[in-house]
Amino acid sequence: MLTKHRCTFCGGEFIHGIGLLYVKRDGTVMWFCSRRCRVYMIDRKRDPRRVRWTTYYGKEKGD
Repeated sequence: MLTKHRCTFCGGEFIHGIGLLYVKRDGTVMWFCSRRCRVYMIDRKRDPRRVRWTTYYGKEKGD
């Protein structure tokens, strides 16, 4: 059976074996569907609620 994961940044679903697993020093596990999502969240420190191509965009406003 295939395991599905949800991207921590964009919220998209992907199959186990495709994405990237990132573990922080405090033990927090983050799954990313692509390098683009990892760079935006870890390197550039972007908020997913302010990036238009994510599913979390506008969630706080109810859009």
